[in-house]
Amino acid sequence: MIATPETNQADDERSTLLLVDDDDAFRRVLGRALDRRGYAVTVAANVATALARARTQAPEYAVIDLKMPGESGLVLIEKLIELDPNTRIVMLTGYASIATAIEAIKLGAVHYLAKPCDADAVVAALNKSNSGDSAIPVGGSPLSIGRLEWEHIQRVLTEHQGNISATARALKMHRRTLQRKLGKHPSRE
Repeated sequence: MIATPETNQADDERSTLLLVDDDDAFRRVLGRALDRRGYAVTVAANVATALARARTQAPEYAVIDLKMPGESGLVLIEKLIELDPNTRIVMLTGYASIATAIEAIKLGAVHYLAKPCDADAVVAALNKSNSGDSAIPVGGSPLSIGRLEWEHIQRVLTEHQGNISATARALKMHRRTLQRKLGKHPSRE
């Protein structure tokens, strides 16, 4: 298991962490919290800026938002792993779905967290071993209709590489209706 960095280390000895999120306030607050926990934090608001910073110095850790203007965080996972296969990546999202969680893990993320989450949860996810946990509790109730609909839309959207028009056609749904549904947060159940 990877040890959490010590807060009294010099900057050149601290573990490097790339934090990528388009929400300025969230990025600032989480960045400060991770800095206090001993990481040398570099921030970016989009995939292009994050890649430029990662090419300068490949981070040991990365915390990436899924949904940002332009390319998604999934694209960034793939590119960071190409730069350094040992980078430990956690995907964060306010739009959690089974489809995007699976893709994030397949692309190389070590964990996937739904927002809101705090710095302690992020650090725990970054340091979690790559093996699964067979003791995790299995849910006792099925997903709600709203959540099932959200998961289905996310799966079809992933199959169509994020193309809204193609997804709407596949779902036999008007494009604006699909956009409205995608603009809502998923049901928590």
